[in-house]
Amino acid sequence: MAPEPTAALEPGHVAALRSESERLGSRLPGLLVEAERVATTVSQGVHGRRRPGLGETFWQFRQYQPGDAAGTIDWRQSARSRHLFVRQQEWEAAESVWLWADQSPSMRYRSKPAWSTKRERALVLLLALAGLLVRGGERIALLGTGERPQGGRYGFNLLVERLLHGTAGAGFRLPPQPLPRHARLVLVSDFLEPADQLAERVRTLGALGAEVSLMMLADPAEETLDFHGRVLFEGLEGEGRALIGNVDAIRTGYRDLYRAHHEHLADLARRHAWQFARHRTDRPAETGLLTLYQMLAPRAAGRH
Repeated sequence: MAPEPTAALEPGHVAALRSESERLGSRLPGLLVEAERVATTVSQGVHGRRRPGLGETFWQFRQYQPGDAAGTIDWRQSARSRHLFVRQQEWEAAESVWLWADQSPSMRYRSKPAWSTKRERALVLLLALAGLLVRGGERIALLGTGERPQGGRYGFNLLVERLLHGTAGAGFRLPPQPLPRHARLVLVSDFLEPADQLAERVRTLGALGAEVSLMMLADPAEETLDFHGRVLFEGLEGEGRALIGNVDAIRTGYRDLYRAHHEHLADLARRHAWQFARHRTDRPAETGLLTLYQMLAPRAAGRH
């Protein structure tokens, strides 16, 4: 995304950032354990990221189709049936995937203590997805660090370190960095910003020619405004306070506006042929991870 203006940090802001970093650091072991549990659960229900292509490892047989080279026909397998079968090899070239989790103040919200904050859920999903990708032989990097994607345990540990100590991730204001054309990006955020700003950032990212998967996180209360009576709302990003005398009277209008914002983001994704999904923090993390994993799989299947 376009670079944001920078300014010197006030001492109080620096202290707040240090405190938040320490708090996240104390939570990180728990988040890693949760991410590993979620990744293990999902990995048992999927068949990996193997796909047909150039390689030496056998993957599967499939029925012959017009246009297939005669040399790919497996005559031994075909002799057992009335059909011709083609022997497919596994694609062995690793992909590079850039990951990004929004860590702006609005992501710290949760309406019930039993639920994760949006930030915690985003980190669990990203760490779990990173674990699945490196298990599948892919290379990963945190978007905005400027670092090249790495594979294996080293790549995973580097991502963890950057998530904790790096500066990438403050809102949908992605730091600019060189990316190869048709780079694979995964962005997890609540995407709560004015529609015109959101559209501009999407256009900037779209100009890179990247293949993007967007996941919009939401706390249930943000979708339903399930409050009653007189409520004082306070913005997490300096928007100020708003005292609503009767929340029930504005609920329908609020839900319409939220739905319109979601549809706006979904439409932006469609225009760029990106993949888009929503995930709520009251749902199991496994469902969000499976969605992210499947969002990556279809594009990879068609690239040889």
